[in-house]
Amino acid sequence: MSPNLTALAYLVASALFILALRGLSSPAAARRGNIMGIAGMAIAIGTTLVDPNIVSYGWIVAAIAVGGIVGTVIAYQIQMTAMPQLVAGFHSLVGMAAVLVAAAAFLSPESFGILNDSGAIKVASRIEMALGVVIGAITFTGSIVAFSKLQGLVSGDPVLFPGQHWLNLAIGVVIAGLIALFTQSPEPQWFWIFTALAFLIGVLLIIPIGGADMPVVISMLNSYSGWAAAGIGFTLGNSALIVTGALVGSSGAILSYIMCRAMNRSFISVILGGFGATGDGPAKAKTDKPHKEGSAEDAAFLLKNAGSVIIVPGYGMAVAQAQHVLAEVSEKLKAQGVKVRYGIHPVAGRMPGHMNVLLAEANVPYEDVEALEEINPDFANTDVAIVIGANDVTNPAAKNDPKSPIFGMPILEVDKAKTVLFIKRSMKGVGYAGIHNELFYSPNTMMLLADAKKMMQDIGKEL
Repeated sequence: MSPNLTALAYLVASALFILALRGLSSPAAARRGNIMGIAGMAIAIGTTLVDPNIVSYGWIVAAIAVGGIVGTVIAYQIQMTAMPQLVAGFHSLVGMAAVLVAAAAFLSPESFGILNDSGAIKVASRIEMALGVVIGAITFTGSIVAFSKLQGLVSGDPVLFPGQHWLNLAIGVVIAGLIALFTQSPEPQWFWIFTALAFLIGVLLIIPIGGADMPVVISMLNSYSGWAAAGIGFTLGNSALIVTGALVGSSGAILSYIMCRAMNRSFISVILGGFGATGDGPAKAKTDKPHKEGSAEDAAFLLKNAGSVIIVPGYGMAVAQAQHVLAEVSEKLKAQGVKVRYGIHPVAGRMPGHMNVLLAEANVPYEDVEALEEINPDFANTDVAIVIGANDVTNPAAKNDPKSPIFGMPILEVDKAKTVLFIKRSMKGVGYAGIHNELFYSPNTMMLLADAKKMMQDIGKEL
């Protein structure tokens, strides 16, 4: 394929990636956006495979076969509840790929065509590989820590120690200084030292972040993985990788900014790590406070006599896989003249769009799903609010308790509804922030302690 045709094909692929992002911005167009993204990637891979500079297809075919088999098996086996861990795991692979490509370019620059006339690595190439390896290393170890916290392999609580931020700052300054030295003189020791420090800073940036902020971490690591891919593109001289990486990096950063606003966090603090972490620890409430418990019969009676209902899904719904039963109950209520809507917090679940995907899977009409800003003013005029495992995003402590780790985070104001039905397995469970929800003990709250799917099935029978 000629260089002009290659450039044209990469341009088409890039346009499809942009259209894919546009489609994925709305649940109604998400499927179409996904198809466009697949088509763009197929074109990009196909164009790369017909590059006349390829000398052997053996390793390429083997890599595609292994990656394809592993990806297919994972896609069929993974549950939505484990999707955030999967995303973090994939980010780590992108980061490590950037590190390995940069290391290969440093060890064998002649193979990458990055030598100048005097036989040294070009200055521009030194900068590209240095930035690529640093961002890639941070993405790799940061994603591993995020995966471990989400999977429960390590504690999800913030890991704090004195002088933590100063240590991070010092390491960052040393890395910047070593990169400057490397651009002037590409000595091996500079390269390997700042690579090792980048792996270390990736861990230090993520360990002080608690579970309540993990959705933003996933989004930010997504952005990092994009910039790492762009670095690979510069090292390989591949325009498709550069464009794709830049799209992922910029869109991930924008999404992180939006989520920071939704959680009342500082965007700069997200980038530097340790946001939302305090030395005081979470203000945990006692579970022996008086609360009101109810049954499926009680809930069905309240719902039958309601004029309006707002459903707030959370991670508890995802764990119980209750979205299909929930949709059936909603249709029964609508048939009885009840107005039913869904309120979605931007960070409900463990990753952006988690609840939207689950509701779409259950064929919930898109027009019934509203965001926090749209639905919050209506809670005061709502007869019944049903909360299914959405703990932190409905916790009034975000408004009332300055010592709470979620203080200042905008929440779905379900406490203003006339009656709140809160479904969770037991009173012992807490949200990602590690605190109990004040809403449990509110006079207008009825706790329905059971598996969410089983409870919704019982309510549906009563209806």
